[in-house]
Amino acid sequence: MASPTMVGVATSAHLHTTTTGRLSCACAPPTRGTRRRRLAVAVRVRVRASASEAMATEKLGVRVERNPPESRLSELGVREWPKWGCEKSKFPWTYSAKETCYLLQGKVKVYPDGAGEDFVEIAAGDLVVFPKGMNCTWDVAEAVDKHYKFE
Repeated sequence: MASPTMVGVATSAHLHTTTTGRLSCACAPPTRGTRRRRLAVAVRVRVRASASEAMATEKLGVRVERNPPESRLSELGVREWPKWGCEKSKFPWTYSAKETCYLLQGKVKVYPDGAGEDFVEIAAGDLVVFPKGMNCTWDVAEAVDKHYKFE
C-alpha cells in the first residue's frame, strides 16, 4: 500500500497506485521520452517507499526502528504498555524474555556480553527489540523514560 509521501510524489507525476501496489498512468498515451521519464519517477517513488519502510536495523542482536510512525506505535498498542525509567547510570541486565520498548526520552549505549567494546546506541523515538537470553550492560547517558512489553 502506498505511503502518503509516495502518493504525493506519484500524483505529481500523473502516476497512480493500483490495488496491487503497481504504478500506472491514467493520462493520455505517452509521447516519445515520456514513458521513460515516468518509469524513472516510478522507480524513485518505489525507492523512497522502500527506504521509509526499511528504517529498522539490527546490530548485535538488537533490532532498532528509528522514529516509527504513530500508526505503527498504535498498531502495537505501545501507549498502553507499562512505563519504566531510570536516571543516568550503568548496570548489567539479562533479558529473561523478549522485550520490545519505545523510548520516550533518554540516550543509552547497550553493550551485549561478548561484543567487546561494540555497542548499540538507542535514544528517544526508538522502538527497540531485545532478544530473550541477552546479557548486556546498560550505560544510560541521559535519563530514560520508556514504554515496554515482555513476551
